[in-house]
Amino acid sequence: MRAVHFGAGNIGRGFIGETLAANDFSIDFVDVNETIIDALNQRHEYDIELAAPDHKKIHVANVDGINNKNNPEKVVAAIEKTDMVTTAIGPKILPFIAELIADGIKARQQQGNQTTLDVIACENMIGGSQFLKGEVYKHLDATGQQFADQYIGFPNAAVDRIVPIQHHEDPLAVSVEPFKEWVVDQSQMKHPEIKLDTVVYVPDLEPYIERKLFSVNSGHATVAYTGEYLGYKTIGDAIKDDKVLAQLKQVLNETGSLLIAKWDFDKADLKAYQDKIISRFQNPYISDDILRVGRTPIRKLGYDERFIRPIRELKDRGLDYSTLLDTVGMILTFDEVQDAESVELQKMLKDADVATVVKKVTGLHDQALIDDIVNTYEAKMSRVNA
Repeated sequence: MRAVHFGAGNIGRGFIGETLAANDFSIDFVDVNETIIDALNQRHEYDIELAAPDHKKIHVANVDGINNKNNPEKVVAAIEKTDMVTTAIGPKILPFIAELIADGIKARQQQGNQTTLDVIACENMIGGSQFLKGEVYKHLDATGQQFADQYIGFPNAAVDRIVPIQHHEDPLAVSVEPFKEWVVDQSQMKHPEIKLDTVVYVPDLEPYIERKLFSVNSGHATVAYTGEYLGYKTIGDAIKDDKVLAQLKQVLNETGSLLIAKWDFDKADLKAYQDKIISRFQNPYISDDILRVGRTPIRKLGYDERFIRPIRELKDRGLDYSTLLDTVGMILTFDEVQDAESVELQKMLKDADVATVVKKVTGLHDQALIDDIVNTYEAKMSRVNA
C-alpha cells in the first residue's frame, strides 16, 4: 500500500513515517523543503535514532519526496492513487494544503476511483482532521462534496511523541523518544479495513485527546513555566529540582481527578500513564529548552487550553485546582524577549490593569476566578521583585 504524507519534518519522518513504513506502506513525503525532498528522492531511505541509552536505529525505506511548491500536479497524481493521506505540518499550515487534497479528491472522482480513503491530520490540536475537512470542502463544488461524503473520511487523531531539539549533518537523520502514541477515531473512518499496527482505534477520541492535553501538554508546560520562574533554562535541569517535580506531580493529580470524574478512567491505569509522562520528561536524551516549551503563553492561557479549561471544569465539580492556578500565575510572569507572544503579554500587563488582561487572554467571565488569577500573579511578581 501507499501513503501520501504532508510534512517531511522530524515528526513526519520520525513518527508518522516510521509507523507507516513498519506497516509496509511506501510513502510519498510532501514538503516545500527542497533539501529534504531532494535527499528523499536521491536515497529513498533514512534512519531514525531512539533517544535512549542504547541509541537503537530504525531503518525506513521505500520513501519518495514531492515538492508541493514546484510540482503540485505530482501531489494530485499521488493522492489519486494512494491508500491513505496523513499530515504532520502544524495546525496553522493545514489550510494551505487543503486545495491540493481537494484536487486529489477531484482526480479520484474523475478517474472513477471509488476506493474509500481516510485523511488523518496528526497534529497537536483537537479535531484536526475535521478542521482539515472543512478547509478541503471550501475547494469542492456540490458534486465533489457529495463524492467526498461517500468515499473520503477525515477521522480525528491524537498523537504524542517528543522530538528533542537536534542538529544533524544528514538532513534526513532524526532522533525521537522511544515512547509514541497515535489514537484514531474509528467512527469517522471510511476505510476501517486499513488498521495500522501500534495505532489505537477507539469509538470516541475525546477522552484520549483530553487525557493527552491535560497530562502531557499541561505537564510539560508546568515544568517549563515553573522552571523558568526558578531560573532554569532547560527542562532537564528544571525537573531535577524537587520543587519543579512536586509542582508537576500535583498538577497531574488535579488534572487526573478531572479525567477520572469526567471520563471514568481507571485510577491505576491513569497513574501509570502519568508516571510514564514524568519519566519521559526526565529522559536526559530529550531535554528541551524552556523557551521553546514555554513559548506562546497567550495561546496556552486560552479558554479551552491546557490550564484554563481544566481549572474551569474542576471548579464546576468542586475539585481542587490550586496548583494549576499557581502555575497560571507563573505563566503570566513569563518574560522572554525571543518569543513574540511573551513580549505582547508583558506589554499588555504593563499597559492595562491585570484583571482586564486576564479576562482578555483567558476568555473567562467568572469574576471570582479572574480575581484568584490576579492575586496569584501579583503574589508571584512580588517574589520576582523582592
